[in-house]
Amino acid sequence: MSKTFASASDLTEKTITFSEIGRDIYAFTAEGDPNSGVIIGDDSVMVIEAQATPRLAEKVIERVRSVTDKPITHLVLTHYHAVRVLGAAAYNAPTIIMSEKARSMVAERGQEDWESEFARFPRLFEGHESIRGLTWPTTTFTDRMSVYLGKRRVDLMFLGRAHTAGDIVAYTPDANVMFTGDIVEYKSACYCGDGHFHDWPSTLERIRRFDVEAIGPGRGDALTGREMVNAALESTADFVRSTYQPVAQVAVRGGSLKEAFDACRASCDPKFSDYAIYEHCLPFNVARAYDEAQDIDTPRIWTAKRDQDMWAALQG
Repeated sequence: MSKTFASASDLTEKTITFSEIGRDIYAFTAEGDPNSGVIIGDDSVMVIEAQATPRLAEKVIERVRSVTDKPITHLVLTHYHAVRVLGAAAYNAPTIIMSEKARSMVAERGQEDWESEFARFPRLFEGHESIRGLTWPTTTFTDRMSVYLGKRRVDLMFLGRAHTAGDIVAYTPDANVMFTGDIVEYKSACYCGDGHFHDWPSTLERIRRFDVEAIGPGRGDALTGREMVNAALESTADFVRSTYQPVAQVAVRGGSLKEAFDACRASCDPKFSDYAIYEHCLPFNVARAYDEAQDIDTPRIWTAKRDQDMWAALQG
């Protein structure tokens, strides 16, 4: 086993794709790196996910400007993780939206998450010196709110806990297209270190009931067509269950974290080892599943020190 996190040595630049997945709706994807979304309304633009730094955000803005000169007025952040939010300043958007729960998680653990993610995935923080500090929303909501970009309506909704306790989705009814953040992934490992394994499959089923024609997932290729959408929903649910079940069996009998890690590998390696960021996610996923199996409902805060302590426990 590597003595450093797999992500620390992941230095290869990814190829960016910017594709239209609905009328005037675009998915910004990058081979398993964090995705963003763009929704163009009558008179303004909404961007979903900021990227980790203002410099990386400029890559999204460049693609936006290739298709429209309308102002970016709304930035929607599906959850609090640093790689999603710290580039917000580049957009100069007057309205930044999170769920109320996601905002509370910025207050509770935002700085620790920033330091933790920066230490274990340095490539995703290109231009980190340009980050102006923690990103705070200007607007929050609890269950649902609608934003009007002229006549075009975007529904922002909390459908249940999954990747974090505060995940939201952005749904454009006139195009039947949804951006899900990291609730849904495509050929990319789910990061479950702050997740809720018991709730996640039910949240996926609520997304399925929208019967959308396209999804911009958190990572991986854009999902176009119902067949591809449903395949991604199935594979995400399978990943979550395949991670949790073997770990829980070890945890409830009093086995060690290392035993749980080995059991998870036996379950997941044959199906998911070729997924993007699989090796990076695996130890964090096991640690969280081990805690949840012991009825620790609120994910413990990851810090740079806790990362290293956990990693050391898995080296035996």
